[in-house]
Amino acid sequence: MSDYSRSPFESAKRGAGALLSGALAAFLLMVGLLAVMWAVEIVDYFMFGALDGFGIVGWEPAGLSGIFFAPFLHIGFGHLIANSLPLLVLGFLTALRGIGKFLLASLLIIVIGGVGTWFTSPDVVTVGASGLVFGYFGYILARGLFDRLLLDIVIAIGVGIAYWSILAGVLPNQPGISWQGHLFGLVGGVVAAWVLRRQQPRPLV
Repeated sequence: MSDYSRSPFESAKRGAGALLSGALAAFLLMVGLLAVMWAVEIVDYFMFGALDGFGIVGWEPAGLSGIFFAPFLHIGFGHLIANSLPLLVLGFLTALRGIGKFLLASLLIIVIGGVGTWFTSPDVVTVGASGLVFGYFGYILARGLFDRLLLDIVIAIGVGIAYWSILAGVLPNQPGISWQGHLFGLVGGVVAAWVLRRQQPRPLV
């Protein structure tokens, strides 16, 4: 049998292997990220919540540093538990396309979501990974739209069906919930999908 006749099988085999390898890396990354969040919350528990003061403090210049700390801080274990499963699922699906893109997308979501929260939440301390959850949700949906790859479109449809109800979290009707963090996290995810979209080859002229 010629090498040419084997090439479709070998190509499919390599593709499946790369997908499985990427899925494993994405899963381990998200497990590691959640482990860090749980470790931080355990430390915060024994410090009687002192770490929560390092979150985003709206309109305070010093509070801008909290943009990078806030996703890892939570108001108690109940808050962290509520974020853990959607963060694991949506983060895993975001990271399937590569760890490098995942890290860049996460950075954009954190910065855009954090700055937006800081500007719209005067004198309020905001913590929690829900901004990342909304960001990954927006990223996955927008990635399917911008990249137009079959796998991404299927994932986007599945995520949209499974998690559409979280969009209620961007409305200012829940006391004690940072709708600003949710809204700007979602915006950050859409922006990240646009910035990191697959570049189409230009036609030759």
